[in-house]
Amino acid sequence: GMVAVPDYRLDKLSEMYHPKKTTPAVIEFVDIAGLVKGASQGAGLGNKFLENIRRTDAIVHVVRCFDDENIMHVVADTSTNVPVDPAGDIGVIDIELIMADVEMVERRIDKAQKAAKGDKKYLREVEVFSALKDWLNDGNSARSFDCDEDDAAIIAAAELLSLKPIIYAANLDEEGFADCHANAYYKVVEELAAKEGAQVIPVCAKLEAEIAELDGEEKKMFLDDLGIAESGLDRLIKASYALLGLISFLTSGEDECRAWTIKRGTKAPQAAGKIHSDFERGFIRAEVVSYDDLMACGTMAAAREKGLIRSEGKEYVVQDGDIILFRFNV
Repeated sequence: GMVAVPDYRLDKLSEMYHPKKTTPAVIEFVDIAGLVKGASQGAGLGNKFLENIRRTDAIVHVVRCFDDENIMHVVADTSTNVPVDPAGDIGVIDIELIMADVEMVERRIDKAQKAAKGDKKYLREVEVFSALKDWLNDGNSARSFDCDEDDAAIIAAAELLSLKPIIYAANLDEEGFADCHANAYYKVVEELAAKEGAQVIPVCAKLEAEIAELDGEEKKMFLDDLGIAESGLDRLIKASYALLGLISFLTSGEDECRAWTIKRGTKAPQAAGKIHSDFERGFIRAEVVSYDDLMACGTMAAAREKGLIRSEGKEYVVQDGDIILFRFNV
């Protein structure tokens, strides 16, 4: 489903303007049914599971990090309960994705070898994918394969499953969540994630279900009682947004305060196009103030008086948290 990206800056703007509507940035999460061992050979949901992952931009791997005899832990046989094993669970997913990737890489090698008979430039593809195949066959993910930018671009075209960026969501019970760094299962996930530079977010599904029922002050009080500033789910949403290389710029006014999603590195005209294609086509300039500057001044008028509202042109790279008014003419 589509999930709102928590953004305290948008909340503050809404407090300033009291708009008719406040619209947060959103990110889509796809709940993909659990994988069982042998999926790459058709076990469980098999290829359907793998195809669902193929259509995503990144992976959030929810890893069980708690014991509960009333909740089954399944790996290969859905009727058999086995001991909780975070390293094993991560390994099962990794191997199934890697095995599917080996098949894809073999097809790319075959295709490049045929193409190289007519054009020698394809020999580089054969070399790159052959080296990657050896790496995968050793049980390593494509995202941990070391190569230069040109070779990385060749590999990216193959849309491999184990190349997708990943976050691990360590699902703990309440006791484990209260002190996750003392939880043996959590430590295992942290160590595995560190090897590939991935992030681990501690969450407690039971607490998240309770938090989801609360609003405003009640939610804040509940989080305060837990001794945390934000829920695990909110942290996971924001981490996923960053993992995808996404940032938000803001627009404000009495009609609407809104966060708009763009890729990091987007220039002003293309950011304007997110609002409407006419804004990009007829772009003149962007009037920009940083969120921190606006908050320090208190009002847009005060920020303008202090010369903190900048006029930026077509080459301006929009920054996370920029509050922008676009000027255009068509």
